[in-house]
Amino acid sequence: MMDDHAGTPFASVRRPRPLPVLVLADVSGSMAEHAKMESLNLAMGSMIRAFAEERSPRGEITVGVITFGGQGAALHQRPVPAASLDWTNMNAVGGPSGTPMGEAFELARQVLEDEELTPARSYSSTLVLISDGRPTTRWQPQLEGLLACPAGKKALRLAVAIGPEVGSTAYRVLEAFVADPMYPVIRAEEADRVPEIFRYITRSMSIRVSSARPDDVSVFDPDELADLSD
Repeated sequence: MMDDHAGTPFASVRRPRPLPVLVLADVSGSMAEHAKMESLNLAMGSMIRAFAEERSPRGEITVGVITFGGQGAALHQRPVPAASLDWTNMNAVGGPSGTPMGEAFELARQVLEDEELTPARSYSSTLVLISDGRPTTRWQPQLEGLLACPAGKKALRLAVAIGPEVGSTAYRVLEAFVADPMYPVIRAEEADRVPEIFRYITRSMSIRVSSARPDDVSVFDPDELADLSD
């Protein structure tokens, strides 16, 4: 008797839906000071290793990294499942005044709209912007484009400020990126706070991917985010 499933291609078995995390990392020259880049690389490596251990039938965390500094932005890490990512540390580039954040916003929009990088079946993305200074190039049109595209509009956007004071120009740009009064910009006055902040992001994403509704971003409690800045 012939097996009804004979000849069924293995490709028909659907993988869990991607749950994208896209980090926009400032790698301007000032990030080489006070161990900022070292702390950020440490935090990224730990986060990726934790995501790689997650097993969920519903979702699979993917990680991509955009760096910006010097003369422009680059896709440092294409979005791939965390379990298959071989992390390469980032390096600070250019002078301390080169912070082309607008280029990073534009590249983020392109990544979100490219179905090879962010498949249409993906859950809503989580974007994490981390910077220690204000943009040195035009950024408003590029941010508007990111926030206007469907995937950017529905993404959860978080921002980490290393150093900038509340109300400063740099801080207000990060607030414009978050574009949601419910979610505060997370302040890390010292670089050694960065790993702690990324551990919180890691825990929240792990809860999210294992939940019955991975698109539910309520695991990111605004009060907890505010507490991280205290």
